[in-house]
Amino acid sequence: MRKHQSNLAITMTVVFMFMAVVGGVITALAAPALAPNDNTKTPSPIPENEKNLPTVVAEPYFKVSDKGLQLEGPVFDRNGNLFFVDVWSGSVFKLTPDKKLSTVLGPNKLGSAGLAFHKDGRIFIACLGDFKVGSVVAIKPDGSGMETIIPTSAGYLVDDLVFDDKGGFYFTDFHGSATNPTGGVYYVAPPDYKKITPILPNMAIANGVALSPDGKTLWTDETAGNRLFRVSLTDATTIAPFGTSIPYRFTGCLGPDSMRVDSEGNVYVAIYDQGRYLVFNKDGNPIGQILLPGRDKGHNMRSTNMAIKPGANDMYVVTNDGDGGEGAQIFTCKAFGKGLHYFGLK
Repeated sequence: MRKHQSNLAITMTVVFMFMAVVGGVITALAAPALAPNDNTKTPSPIPENEKNLPTVVAEPYFKVSDKGLQLEGPVFDRNGNLFFVDVWSGSVFKLTPDKKLSTVLGPNKLGSAGLAFHKDGRIFIACLGDFKVGSVVAIKPDGSGMETIIPTSAGYLVDDLVFDDKGGFYFTDFHGSATNPTGGVYYVAPPDYKKITPILPNMAIANGVALSPDGKTLWTDETAGNRLFRVSLTDATTIAPFGTSIPYRFTGCLGPDSMRVDSEGNVYVAIYDQGRYLVFNKDGNPIGQILLPGRDKGHNMRSTNMAIKPGANDMYVVTNDGDGGEGAQIFTCKAFGKGLHYFGLK
């Protein structure tokens, strides 16, 4: 009986804690309630640890299409023309400095995803193919003379690539998932591009790849793993002792996409489906971010890649609005450092 009375007393105490007498009538007090703020109301809230980074909102530069083309792979040639692709159609486009758009390579089944210029003027294209197996092909700047560098029979799902100063290149294998990391980063040796060496295996959808200005640090990321990798190299295919690290882990569903490095060694990483780009210093510490207009309303969220004009700090970022109605666009802002003169531009 005493135990029953004790439990009843505790219960009544709790009840009265949430009640008050107003005008002789017992009413319930409102319990504390969660409520969204301006940041968490947006489709892709900026994580708390990134909110106070130096931030710039990019400005519209050029509208490529009213359709949601999956723009990717922007890269400059020696004459300041900006080349980029549409993944879904495989097309390669050229935008001149005076904003004249032309098609270099029409619709195809390559699944073009990344571009890099060779010193001899050829454009190397990373191809996702049917998203099961891909390839690397090369074309002349006018779209002619296509040749296969890495065939589909090799079994890689090639998403992006970057040349080193010897003419070899690193590429990412887009295979895998968060629970089955079968992708990675590989090096293809010049001059015949027949020898392929694994550098970082067992990655969960390896995506972006870039080299530091001195070529001694390799950067890459995992879309499914949400991680940024920093790799110190002693030569093209040898990782230095204790040379690998994961300096940053991203927040969100789809994760990091393509990347670029500026002349100061800063690393710019697109975050897909967030309408923004994070910037890291040469050690992998976050130092800034670029936001796209309309992201707070869910527009221009498919941020994939960027290019920094060689010798200048003019940055051009590509995105599309999916079925949101704003099409596929290029935006611009100023980067921390100047764009690099990569192997193909020297």
